[in-house]
Parts: sequence; structure tokens; C-alpha cells
Amino acid sequence: MNAIPQFPRPVNEPEFNYQAEPEGRAVLESHLRSTDVVDIPAVIGGEKIYSGDVEEVRAPHDTRRLLARIHRPNEQQVRGAIQNSLAAAREWTALPFDKRASVFLRAAEIVAQLRRHEITAATMLGQSKTLDQAEPDAAGELIDFMRFNVYEAQQIHAQQPLTVQGAMNRTDWRPLEGFVYAVSPFNFTAIGANLACGPALMGNVCLWKPSQKSALANYRFFEILEQAGLPPGVINFIPADPAMATRVALDSPDFAGLHFTGSSQIFKSLWRSIGENVDRYRGLPRIVGETGGKDFVLAHPSADADAVTTALIRGAFEYQGQKCSAASRAYVPRSLWPAVKSALQEQLPQLRVGDVAQRETFMGAVIDGVSHGRLNARIQAARDDGQAASIVSGGRTWTEPGWFVEPTVIEVTDPRHALMRDELFGPVLTVFVYEDKAWEDTLKLVDDTSAYALTGSIFCVDRQALMQAETALANAAGNLYINTKPTGAVVGQQPFGGSRASGTNDKAGSWMNLLRWTSPRVIKESYLPQGRWQFTGN
Repeated sequence: MNAIPQFPRPVNEPEFNYQAEPEGRAVLESHLRSTDVVDIPAVIGGEKIYSGDVEEVRAPHDTRRLLARIHRPNEQQVRGAIQNSLAAAREWTALPFDKRASVFLRAAEIVAQLRRHEITAATMLGQSKTLDQAEPDAAGELIDFMRFNVYEAQQIHAQQPLTVQGAMNRTDWRPLEGFVYAVSPFNFTAIGANLACGPALMGNVCLWKPSQKSALANYRFFEILEQAGLPPGVINFIPADPAMATRVALDSPDFAGLHFTGSSQIFKSLWRSIGENVDRYRGLPRIVGETGGKDFVLAHPSADADAVTTALIRGAFEYQGQKCSAASRAYVPRSLWPAVKSALQEQLPQLRVGDVAQRETFMGAVIDGVSHGRLNARIQAARDDGQAASIVSGGRTWTEPGWFVEPTVIEVTDPRHALMRDELFGPVLTVFVYEDKAWEDTLKLVDDTSAYALTGSIFCVDRQALMQAETALANAAGNLYINTKPTGAVVGQQPFGGSRASGTNDKAGSWMNLLRWTSPRVIKESYLPQGRWQFTGN
């Protein structure tokens, strides 16, 4: 009963090779072909609630295809979810760490061994991800979050103060007092899972508000958590109206923390609301957020043009540019631009855009009509602005059978053009061509043109220039990549997060994030209490 297991450092989950595993491919394709429509309930205290207030989930790349119906809980039910979580907190917190950890390790094994193809297919269909994008997310990264979180949390628990002769000192790594509100985005199934499971591993109870656009894959993982033995109420699944759920959560005196991934504007508004409500809370809430990006690729004249081109294509257009880390602005020296431009114009038309179930597809659809309309307007504005912007490649958009935007590259003459500043969150890359001798001035442009500071890439062979760039861009990116694309952070290898308008930089997938979900208590126990009040020194 008093054993303390030592969890080994995990290795990253390898990608499933569907070409070499025909049985797995057949199972995946059966899920992709399925015409079943899933009714997604709220789950509160283990009870599935089908409210009848339904929101449809359709495949972005085929809007005729109905995938699921979300049953949105009402305000009273969300309030009930808070009370239910608080009631579950005492027993969950009292469980030894290794007993909590086993739930999430078991969930990782269920994904890896039993339900991998199902959750990958749900991500492909609901979020319009190709297999090359969905499998590393919904299976690989999700599994890694569960396993690495346990290992990293174990290291936190092992951090104990010095115990001296005559007294014992120890730290209790307590959860926060109240509940954590976990708000997840549409673009990564794994991120949604981690936003709720990271705090829960540390002993917290959570309300998980998934994005309606990723609700299908998120619900599949919630079912896996139940299958793994997560006690009812520890994480309550509430696919509610976002404004209502947020208002109810932030109004509660028991609100203890926000774990958020999404837009910078929404995160700032949530922070503002928390500040306005601070006097009503039992404690000061923890606020952790990873938000937007206007991520850069900076090429030095010494860089290899082919390497830069490949990084731009993969960094900007994988998953339709709908990664917060996606390359969105590029700075290319005039000496390299002819080769890079020619290669982009040659290679981008080869990227197939369409049905993500087709193996040859490189890009699916953007997530919805709002995103499509916004991107279409930006491309049209660039087309109309013939002096300040010109389309190098792409620019076509269409709406049948889904929300499609062609991979698009726009060259601007003004390095502070709105297309170099604003987050677009789609397959649009803006390029500014700088004079080779203007390297130092370009470093300043990269640093201060955009409000964001999430990811960035530097392509440079000249070691002195590279060191200069690393120093000048010290605050321009929370994750900096050298001679590689700015996307694809791996749990356990590149803890992820940025600052400035990109969030609180608490590094998902590491002890730094998990530490935010604890409220440590330090205890000193004297073996023999003092028997007199007088000092006994000289």
C-alpha cells in the first residue's frame, strides 16, 4: 500500500505506418467511410446529457456530410457541472499521485493499442486533416502528452526541501482550490486533451469546454478517459455555447484557473473578465494561455535556397496554415529570392487540395465559412492593391464541396504591411524581399513588426550572423528553429509556448506547465519540540 513507483522517462510514440500495415489502414478507412452520425452529449458526473439543443458538426471539406450533433448543455447544467466537479475533488485529490497517473497512462495505451484509428479518423473528418497531419496529432502527440506529463509531474513531486537533523521538511504539491476551466481549440486534438488532463493529473478537477469544431475527436478521447477509469466528475465535458459557459465559469467563486488555447483577442478578454471578478474568487486564479502567432522565416544570404523553399512550403501550408506555429511571414534576401520564388511557383501547384481521405491530398479545407470568408477577403485585397502587394502563387478559393483556399504566396513592398503584421490562420504566406546588406535592419523588422512571439525560423550558414540573429531575436519567439521549419514541436523535445501576444509561455508538455496547476504547501515537523523560551546560544 505504501509503494512509490518510479515511472521511467518515456520515448516519443512512433507514427503508425499505414502503408506497411494494411489491417490498420482497412480499419481507418472503415471509420472514414462510416455514415453514422454521432450524438455528442455533455457528460457531467458520468451522466450523459442529451439536451436537444443541437449544433451540427459537418466535414469542412465536404459540408454536405453530417458527422455529429452536439447536444449543448444549458446554463443550469453548466452550473451543475461546477458543483459536481467540486464534489469529486476531495476523493480525487486524496488519491496518491501514482494512482492518478495510472489513469492517464492507461488512456495512452488505449489510444495506442485499441482506438488509434478511430480517433485519427475523427480528427481527419471533423478538422479536415490529412492522415499525415492527423496521426501525429490525435495519436502520437496525445499519447506523448499523457506519458510525458506523468514523468514530468513525478519530477515535481520529487523536489523536496532540505531536511536537517532534528526536523523534517517536506512539500505537498497540492492542487488549486476550486476548479480549472479548460478551453480547447479546433486545430489539435492532442492540445484539447492536454488542457484538461494536465491539471487533472496534478489533482485538480476540470470543466472541459471543447471547440465545437473539434468536438467529435475530443469526445472520442473523453470516452477513452472513462474507459481508462477516470472517476466521474474529475473532468466534466461541457460542449456548451462558449459565451455562456465562460460567463458561468468565470462568475463562480470557486474558479481557480484558466487553461486556454485559442485567439489572442479572446484570451485577453478572458483575462480582463477574470480581473474584473477577482474580488469574488476564493483565491487568485492561475491564467495559462497559448494563443496566436505571426511566425517568421528569416533567410540570411548564406542560406540554401532549396532548404528555405521546403521550409516555407511545409511550414506555411501543412494543415492549411491552421497551426499557431505556421510560417506566416518570410524575409528573403534579394540574392536568394529569384531561386526561392521560382521554386515556389513550380512546386506549389503540385500540392493537391481536396478530400483528406485521399492519400495524395496535401491540404484539406479551412475550418469553416467564417475563416474562408476572411481569407478570401485578404487575398482579394492584395490582388486589388497592385503597387504594395502582388500574388506570387495561388490565390484561388472555392466553396464546393467545402471551404477551400489554395496555397497562396503574396509579396509585399512594405515590410510593415498589414499582411506582415496580422495573424491570418490560413494557407497564406507573405514575403518581404530585403537587400542583402540590410541584415541588421531586417533583424529589427522581424522583432518589432508583429505583436506576436510564438515561433520563428532562421536559415543561415554564417555562424557569426546566426549568433547575431539569435541575440537580436531573443524575445521574438518562444520556440526558435534554426535551419528548419517553425512547426512540429515534439513533446519532451521542444516544450511549446510563446510570449507577447502569443500567450503566457508556460511550455505545454513540460514541468513548467504542470507547475502552474499546483499550490505547494511546505511543512516543517520538529522531532523534539522546544522546552524553553530562552535562547541557548552564547
